[in-house]
Amino acid sequence: MTDPAATGSRQAVLRAARRAFALQPYAQVTLRGIAAEAEVSASLIVKLFGSKEELFAQTADFSADLDELLDAPLNRLGRHMVLTLVRVRRERRTDPLLRVVFSLGMADERTVIRDRFRAQATRRLAGRLPGADAELRAELVLGQLLGLGATLSIHRDGGAGEQADPERLADLCAPGMQRLIDGP
Repeated sequence: MTDPAATGSRQAVLRAARRAFALQPYAQVTLRGIAAEAEVSASLIVKLFGSKEELFAQTADFSADLDELLDAPLNRLGRHMVLTLVRVRRERRTDPLLRVVFSLGMADERTVIRDRFRAQATRRLAGRLPGADAELRAELVLGQLLGLGATLSIHRDGGAGEQADPERLADLCAPGMQRLIDGP
């Protein structure tokens, strides 16, 4: 049986680490800094993750989030992705993909985050899409999903999107994504 306190601490550490590694060069990120942000001890981070290197590896891994986001038949995938993104944001108080945006333009270890996103998100989605331009459409679908996440983050304190019913958000956003998924 999983300890709820340990699960909560683990999620808090991952949130803080994702933010730290996306915004700072790897060498500047410290376990103490992450611990302070997550309101846990640095020794708990070591207990949960082993090392700074392993923590970074987990923050640069999108596979578990993508398992949730892509877990639907192609004919319903656009709607599923929007609803899942909104649910995850509200339940976990974090966006499953948005950290890749903060690593843009950086030429250090943060390139690992972008490379993993491309391999784990773009290529994985493209592999499911029919048609010769599957990778382009996958990039555009994920771009729309990232845009939705960014918009909800920008307006998180009282914004209309953050207060909207998830089904309404899906009604508005999913059709365009679904057209890209379905292809020509």
